[in-house]
Amino acid sequence: MKTIDEVLIRMDQIVTECKSTSSRIGYFAVLYRQVTRRVRDGILAGEFEDNPRMEVLDVLFAKRFIDAYELWKAGKKPTESWRLAFEASKNPRLLVLQHLFLGINAHINLDLGIAASETMAGKTLIGIQGDFNKINSLLAELVDGVKANISTISPIFGWLIPLAKGRDEMLLNFSIQLARDGAWKYAGEYHADSNKDFQVKDRDANISKLAQKLINPGRFLAFLVKIVGFAEWKSVSRTMDQLDQLTK
Repeated sequence: MKTIDEVLIRMDQIVTECKSTSSRIGYFAVLYRQVTRRVRDGILAGEFEDNPRMEVLDVLFAKRFIDAYELWKAGKKPTESWRLAFEASKNPRLLVLQHLFLGINAHINLDLGIAASETMAGKTLIGIQGDFNKINSLLAELVDGVKANISTISPIFGWLIPLAKGRDEMLLNFSIQLARDGAWKYAGEYHADSNKDFQVKDRDANISKLAQKLINPGRFLAFLVKIVGFAEWKSVSRTMDQLDQLTK
């Protein structure tokens, strides 16, 4: 894949596959497809500092999710942070937002820094920071929209926040901005280190710990999640359709 249009064709296929198999991976796929559409539209409108370069970044970024998905589907091992997200998709007890955040965790905290560095191969990384921040802003905007309207899918999710009283910020207050800042710092470390394999493995191990916190938020919050989960929509395809509407 070399163009955003090619990425979108594959993303459409993944969304269709997830709907037909009732795979909860589709929750993240629907959200990320809309991010990709927004980036494409922004490129066509000339919104970025370097629009051709943004397409390169977007393709490299998207390819890391698509490659991880295809490895997992083939019974092979993607990065551990993606493996945890994919395996968690089989668990009907996790909330929709848990599934979304597991995908975002792997994609922003690990993949984005690598994609940014690869886009600027042989160049100074600082040149892409503005557009790096813009792609994160697009994602944050879409996630905020989903969180603000999650009651359509999860009618009693709003009860979870005051009851939890800040006991688990990783689940309730997953911050795209904090993830972005960490991803930018990691991009610099990855860009400067000749041992790329070590950088990926070390970062992946740390991000996988965050994934585990999202999957296992602690006994008290897990109890609240169970209660909230009773009222969430059980149809994966219907939930995907609603998420698609919330992100538009």
